[in-house]
Amino acid sequence: MTVLVAGIDAAGRPAHPALAEALAGAGLVVGAARHLAAVPVPAGCATVVLGPLAPALDRLAAAVAAGTPAVVLASGDPGFFGIVRRLRAAGLPVRVLPAVSSVAAAFARAGLPWDGAAVVTAHGRDPRPALNACRALPAVAVLTAPGAGAAELGAGLAGWDRRLVVAEHLGTPDERVTWTTPAGAAATSWADPHVVLSLAPETAPGAPRADDQPAAAPAGGWALPESAYAHRDSMITKAEVRALAVARLRPRLGRFVWDVGAGSGSVGIECALLGAAVLAVERDPDAPIRANAARHGVDVRVVTGTAPAALAGLPDPDAVFVGGGGVDVLAAVADRRPPRVVATLAALDRVAPAVHLLRAAGYAVDGCQLAAARLADLPGGSLRLAATNPVVLLTAELP
Repeated sequence: MTVLVAGIDAAGRPAHPALAEALAGAGLVVGAARHLAAVPVPAGCATVVLGPLAPALDRLAAAVAAGTPAVVLASGDPGFFGIVRRLRAAGLPVRVLPAVSSVAAAFARAGLPWDGAAVVTAHGRDPRPALNACRALPAVAVLTAPGAGAAELGAGLAGWDRRLVVAEHLGTPDERVTWTTPAGAAATSWADPHVVLSLAPETAPGAPRADDQPAAAPAGGWALPESAYAHRDSMITKAEVRALAVARLRPRLGRFVWDVGAGSGSVGIECALLGAAVLAVERDPDAPIRANAARHGVDVRVVTGTAPAALAGLPDPDAVFVGGGGVDVLAAVADRRPPRVVATLAALDRVAPAVHLLRAAGYAVDGCQLAAARLADLPGGSLRLAATNPVVLLTAELP
């Protein structure tokens, strides 16, 4: 005995003709009040109006054990950020008759393909990962919730070049699809529920991937050679140091990383290649960060200015890489309380003050010296080891 889970479209219509037959023989029907009102529930059939899910799961488990046919009604595609996951987690066997998901409907109404888009949710959870996905990727659909919708996303996207599509009341007579800017979205009251599409300009780097893996590991890897970046006078975090720094920053889709004293932007770009939203702070307006980001197909927001002053007013990060600026920059970063800070220091006299400062700010700090030696050719076919400059790498984490 399986539980039939049926999708109801946004207009309140059952999506599949098999539902009518299933309802006719059902002994239990579970769904929101609007869904129960939209279908022909047989007279005398037991119903459960969804509110807290636990009582409904208990009733469904009892129905399965007794061999009673049960139907669950849900919005759109119940397997897409829907109730199917919870039913499966409860050990209930299910058969699904999906309707068109709200995300598919939103892209359709906008006349856009969505095979390379990321889909995230801000419903019932911290909305910051969804916002950071919009900052990082060129095409993102967000399932919203009251207090975590288009207005809040628009406010959080200030400074990022995005267009938003807000789809309200999909499939109903009150349907409204609005193209707007982040500022326009932030200044508008939107009807719940709605879906938000966050779109980068088509000319921006980082076009949606054709393989439908928008945050997959980059095909070319990371810890790329210095030759993969334009840089000046070898002012670039070396590949061996960058490999550990990126690992310590833990970039992934949904996280937001600052790259302070970015120079060529290599650390931030490799975090972006791994799915993180990245903001680079660099005092040199001619630094090649934007060109390097375009070369690698990622969207990195660049703030031109000298830290620590340039950090004022920036949205709070999940992790910060400090590649330059000294102890005063570290102090300003620590004042913002990011969960994780990674810093590289070439001057040994800065190491102890940096460690003491971070520990005084409540961080647990560890570190290591990285001193790589690379193979180099000698005349006659011999090889030697050419040393790179040793660097101390500190990792600080709030408990």
